[in-house]
Amino acid sequence: MNHRDADAPENVVWEGRFITAKTKGRWEYVSRSRGIRAAVILAVEDDHVILVEQYRVPLGRFCIELPAGLIGDHDAFDGEDALAAAGRELEEETGYRAAKLEDCGEFYSSPGMVSESFHLIRASGLEKVGDGGGVDDENIVPHRVPLSELSRFVADQRKDGKAIDVRLLMLLGPGFTG
Repeated sequence: MNHRDADAPENVVWEGRFITAKTKGRWEYVSRSRGIRAAVILAVEDDHVILVEQYRVPLGRFCIELPAGLIGDHDAFDGEDALAAAGRELEEETGYRAAKLEDCGEFYSSPGMVSESFHLIRASGLEKVGDGGGVDDENIVPHRVPLSELSRFVADQRKDGKAIDVRLLMLLGPGFTG
């Protein structure tokens, strides 16, 4: 099947260090600059999940998310693969180190507006080795939440005005009513 915009030329409207705004046919969208990709970490063990809370400027508020990070976003990590990035980001953000990391595949979170994909990485064999919190001034707050209380945790965080990342839906399951 061919779409009428598939063969249209792609035009760069603006490019920054991390984001590129583009047009193609009738579409406007953004992509990551320089081929940067993302790794999202699903760290579930002992009936608990590791989540993070951080301020997200585009939302204007704090957001509850799965730990995540960019792959190859700094020269020091040039050529880094998804598993290495996920291990590094998990430890930086949450203070947990994983004995095993498994790539569960590539996914797209908002394909109508963003071409960015992410690798979902399952982390297991978790060991607490630090406080987490991120690097520089990220000020990330890690949360270790019992899966049995996740729905209540999400509802409480939402009542406190926090945004909730769509990826949490995979943990909330088919019984989730919002």
